[in-house]
Amino acid sequence: MSIPLTDQDKTTLRIAAWGAVSLMSAAGAAGSAHKVATEGSIALTSATGPVGHVLAKAPNGIKYGKSVAALADQVLPALTASMSLLKQQDPAEADNFRSTVIVAIEAAAGTHRGEPSPTLADMARKITAALDAASATPEMAAGGSGALPTATAGQDRPELQKVIQEMVDSGFVGVTLRVHDEQGEWVGSAGVSRLGETAAPPIDGHVRIGSNTKTFIATVVLQLVGEGRIGLDTPADDYLPEFGLDRRITVRMLLQHTSGVFNVTGDFDADGTYVPGIPATPSGKEWVDNRFKTYRPEELVRLALSKPARFEPGTDWSYSNTNYVLARLLIEKVTGRSYAEEMRRLILGPLGLSGTVAPSTETEIPEPHAHAYYRYEDAGEQKTIDVTRQNPSWISSGGDMISTTRDLHTFISALVGGRLLPAELLADMCTPEPKAGYGLGVFVQKTDGGGTVITHNGGMAGHAALMYSTPDGSKTLTATLNYVDDAALSMAAAFQQATQRLVQEVFGGGQAAG
Repeated sequence: MSIPLTDQDKTTLRIAAWGAVSLMSAAGAAGSAHKVATEGSIALTSATGPVGHVLAKAPNGIKYGKSVAALADQVLPALTASMSLLKQQDPAEADNFRSTVIVAIEAAAGTHRGEPSPTLADMARKITAALDAASATPEMAAGGSGALPTATAGQDRPELQKVIQEMVDSGFVGVTLRVHDEQGEWVGSAGVSRLGETAAPPIDGHVRIGSNTKTFIATVVLQLVGEGRIGLDTPADDYLPEFGLDRRITVRMLLQHTSGVFNVTGDFDADGTYVPGIPATPSGKEWVDNRFKTYRPEELVRLALSKPARFEPGTDWSYSNTNYVLARLLIEKVTGRSYAEEMRRLILGPLGLSGTVAPSTETEIPEPHAHAYYRYEDAGEQKTIDVTRQNPSWISSGGDMISTTRDLHTFISALVGGRLLPAELLADMCTPEPKAGYGLGVFVQKTDGGGTVITHNGGMAGHAALMYSTPDGSKTLTATLNYVDDAALSMAAAFQQATQRLVQEVFGGGQAAG
């Protein structure tokens, strides 16, 4: 018997299994760390069954020299994700995987005479708890909603394959699509991962998700509201007095884009005149030359505040990345920790989102991934370059995160399904303002068939991601795109048309929002 595993699935399994041994080794570092690692690894590589061959190779990315806390951030979510993955495809193999890892952990703990040290025992308990997390929450085994049937491998959905092929025909380099609906799960791809080559985009490859980051940030802020650490209608200036913000701007206005603060990546005057901000993708060669530069979020905010406000706070709506840079700084000021740490504590860890990263300034994107491109003019000559590697600090928490279609599905279905926020805060999040239909970090849109979708999409220099769900999380659409971006945003029209077509196909009609 065998089960279908993507490269990303295999990476998750390896990180989970070998990482558990690494955690035991790090926890036993004060004693015989080498022996702990050796005994655990021997037990692990003796695994049998369909997943055994996956575990026979150590993963990239596990650094045995990391601290216990840093390893735990990487490994424990991967353990939960691994159990969810295997339970979706073959529950017996989920049990096999759990047993294999437990054997390795018991072997590692047993290298000490008598009882294991308190540190080792505590780490063993945490690893076991992570393995049991998916089993304890059946809805996670169905991808988050609890209402979906088991995924059907190789399910024939020619109408979905046709749509994504049409997207490629319209100019996108590659597209991957994941749909969870009443027919089960369908995943597919079209186009290529890299210009000049023939390999298709990886089904669950990593992608820079652009403004989908805002939904993650808004969720963290609302979770802190739920903890009583932030007031949704409190002036943002109470938390960030160093910027001298207009006292009328509340935290809610930041999340809903009704603050009037200038968009740091460029904005438009009332007469349509473009006003540049930080060198961003509309800047052509200037963005290319600065794409590895580090911008501090405080620097971005101060640049934006040096420009006139778009309107009086609370009187209008205007999409502004600056709002979410301020939200990031708000999270960090209130908690004393980086927004990435809070993201792991509140979302990534609990949901087992092992493919999701908040990179801040890191230039790399985890494998596997499709490639992103940018076309610009230099001395009268058109050039197209690979911009997959870049420093995303220019967009900061307005759009810097990396994820996969699988993780985006798990996140949005868990979010709207009420597993991340109290009911009253979820209702606040999904209550749209009238002009653009924007709630708090999400768009709320009516479909042509009279239904509603909760959504956010995002594009980020040749990478893009789509994320849609019904309000109960029972039907989701997540997708990734790689393409050739440029200063004129020439793919924008094709992007809008493609998302509208996808929403119509999956949800029965609707309007897409970028």
